[in-house]
Amino acid sequence: MTDIFTLHRGTAPLFVSLPHDGTAIPDDIAARMTPAARRVPDTDWHVSRLYEFARELGASVIVPAFSRYVVDLNRPPDDVSLYPGQNTTGLCPIVQFSGEPVYLPGQEPTPGEIAQRVETYWRPYHDALDAEIARIKAEHGRVVLWEGHSIRSAVPFLFDGRLPDFNLGTANGASCSADLQRRLVSVLETQKKYTFVANGRFKGGYITRHYGNPANGIDAVQLELAQCNYMDEDSFAYDKARALRLRKVIRQLLEEVVPAQRILCGTFMFD
Repeated sequence: MTDIFTLHRGTAPLFVSLPHDGTAIPDDIAARMTPAARRVPDTDWHVSRLYEFARELGASVIVPAFSRYVVDLNRPPDDVSLYPGQNTTGLCPIVQFSGEPVYLPGQEPTPGEIAQRVETYWRPYHDALDAEIARIKAEHGRVVLWEGHSIRSAVPFLFDGRLPDFNLGTANGASCSADLQRRLVSVLETQKKYTFVANGRFKGGYITRHYGNPANGIDAVQLELAQCNYMDEDSFAYDKARALRLRKVIRQLLEEVVPAQRILCGTFMFD
């Protein structure tokens, strides 16, 4: 079987998690899915390519192999809704972001199958998150867990209208320090090309909310990007020119994170 994830261990107090980058689907699951779902349209397309530079900053990076349609790594294992009262998708989604079914009639996963997927795919990813956060924190005293996501700019099933280009989520300020959130918002306020919001429709998923513990030196931030800024949303094709412009702002955000954390750790050095 394909490896569950790849993990690059870095040297900085920054850990980039890309839980919806995977596209693999086991054959036995794919055979039960609709043709439209087998295209895995709800993938956070190309985010690992957008964040390639993170290794240059010394970040650790974890990237899953399997699609969120197998199991959603950014949902709680008990599948409690992160957005009560709003449309969303679950731990093992049976509905696409379009509202269309993921599975052929009568082929949805059973509770026993869902439990097995959690143990096979979800648990190893989260064990790795736990271990790498602990390693980085032991070395640096603090760590920023950065959740990299993207989504179509318009998804009527999930939200009204067009999504802002940059969507920061910090669980309404609970998952990271106020100072770090202020720094990140300041970066987005300085640039004029892209729209942004903090803690709008996307406040951070399970990973951000579960692991973020700023009082204990663990800041967690989710960045949800509107895909229209770096790709064709229908064909899923990467647009290198647009992506390069977008990456400059993403890099500015992460460059703000690393020196901010080194200052807090007392190890920041001026060149």
